[in-house]
Amino acid sequence: MKITFITPPSINGTKPAERTAGCTRVVYSMPNIYELTVAAVFEQEGYEVNCIDFILNNKTDADLNDFLSTDASDCYCFWSVNLSMDADLHALEQIRKFHPTANVLFMGPAPTYYTKNYLLDEHIIVLRGEPEISAKELLACLEKNTDFTTIKGISFLFKGKITHNPSRALLKNLDELPFPARHFIEQFHFSNPKLKDSPYTTMVTSRNCPFQCIYCVPSSLTFAREIEYKKENSKKPPISFRSVENIAEELELLYRQGYKSIGFMDDNFIVTTKRLREIGKSLKQYNFSWGCQARADAIDDEIAEILSDTGCQYVDLGVESFNDDILKYIKKGITSEQIFEAINSLKKYKVPVKLNILIGTSPLETVESIKDTLHIAKKLKVSQVMFNIVAPFPGTEFYDIAKKNNWIVGGDYVPTDVQRNSILNFPNLTSKQMERLLFWNNISFFVRPSFILFHVNKFRSFEDFKIALKALKIKLFG
Repeated sequence: MKITFITPPSINGTKPAERTAGCTRVVYSMPNIYELTVAAVFEQEGYEVNCIDFILNNKTDADLNDFLSTDASDCYCFWSVNLSMDADLHALEQIRKFHPTANVLFMGPAPTYYTKNYLLDEHIIVLRGEPEISAKELLACLEKNTDFTTIKGISFLFKGKITHNPSRALLKNLDELPFPARHFIEQFHFSNPKLKDSPYTTMVTSRNCPFQCIYCVPSSLTFAREIEYKKENSKKPPISFRSVENIAEELELLYRQGYKSIGFMDDNFIVTTKRLREIGKSLKQYNFSWGCQARADAIDDEIAEILSDTGCQYVDLGVESFNDDILKYIKKGITSEQIFEAINSLKKYKVPVKLNILIGTSPLETVESIKDTLHIAKKLKVSQVMFNIVAPFPGTEFYDIAKKNNWIVGGDYVPTDVQRNSILNFPNLTSKQMERLLFWNNISFFVRPSFILFHVNKFRSFEDFKIALKALKIKLFG
């Protein structure tokens, strides 16, 4: 049985969707390890698997059409996010021109939430939430042409009626999963502007986060997992962890494959001092430069010292605001004082700090509070600041609040690039004001001579410098 994963070209001149984080357009390319993990599961089962990324290959809609006209896959798979929905459904139309009865599998947050949008014929199946085990069971049935209608975690169309099977229990042991099938992307050069060594890849050691931020969509897999779990449990799902031994095994493999730097995509990488110390031993052993996402309340001097000693080149802190009333409203669970303490600890041990700031997370936000946030961010003299505008993602508590209060422009969510656009109007802050403030904040922070001089000398190659420069241009001007 031949299975092909497709990342189709973008359509209508839009920038392609970034499918790992899942809520922005591509600024710099990164491996979609969630899709590559499913591909690895299929390879482990003995299927013939191919992954074709028309974005990374700089291919067009016409190229996709040419490929499909001669391809003979039995099944096509898509990892789909909100911003890629139109492109993925357009690719489905092209598949149907040449392969009207081929099975098509959709997975990811968009089909998990917008399931009916994808179920356009009876040869399409949506894998909701965590897809790996459902996908493995489904392929076994499709290969043998046996009944698949009792498999948990899937939705399908039968005689014109949509069937949503019960949710599948979450994976308890992530060590059961194979490592992502990175060999499908080994011909591409990946570089992260925050990590000056390349080649670069991404990695994940856990799934989900226990905290209750009302707006949060940390990654595309987490979002799919949360949407699915919340439907039956009305709360966030529990965290799943890989063992330290399993993580060390993958790190050794990445070292042998020639990778120099790693971006950890965990919603919350720093959980305990003991776990960080043990993972750090492997990172230091193979001399990786690496970075992660963490909460401010997880950082103290001991943690910062471990990060520094093991080659950490950035910590992404989800700050959102320095206003304590706003932090309380969005249920961030931290205070501005904790943010400042975390930054001081990281700077003390020379660990570069990146702050993630969200404009418009609360109706308490004003033009003045946003300007104050920028002022404080500059004074802190951190390595980088990422400004985005909050979006009312369906499935989040913030969506329910915004919908109830009629804050959403047009009445309901539409896929929106949080790095550029707002679909919210608050009583004291309009969408246009937020967009203008976002642009000004980016220009004011990133075009400062001190910022440019600080970063330009850190690149190991001119190629990586060009990638960073391109990413900055996209960030500022689209």
